[in-house]
Amino acid sequence: MLHVVAAVIERPDRRLLIGQRRRSDTSPLKWEFPGGKVRTGESFEKALRRELHEELGVVLERCAEIASIRHRYANTSEPLEIHFFAAQVPVDVISPSAFEQTAWVLPRELSQYDFLEANKHLLALLATGRIKPAEVLAGL
Repeated sequence: MLHVVAAVIERPDRRLLIGQRRRSDTSPLKWEFPGGKVRTGESFEKALRRELHEELGVVLERCAEIASIRHRYANTSEPLEIHFFAAQVPVDVISPSAFEQTAWVLPRELSQYDFLEANKHLLALLATGRIKPAEVLAGL
């Protein structure tokens, strides 16, 4: 099983950071939350810290897992397990380098973007307010 971590980063105005995959990536131009594959021997939090530094140039301040989803894409042989984290980073210094483009969107606007299939369940939870990343982090 391939493990992946993804960060749901929320600004004080409730907008969430999403990124569009590059044209040359697998699933080109699909939208996703920042993150990536967990390396062998790496904890989920360490992987998230590394991925956020690589993709956004930021340091992870704190995080809490908010959802875990298993998914198998039709064109892959290995199932995928994605661990989504509410993540706090200094949002004023984000410098995205791994995406075609990024956007800050309100949870209710998420359905307007063409997301990777594996993200759909989490998108519904965010859009309906059943998961509020800032509130999860405030409770730590």
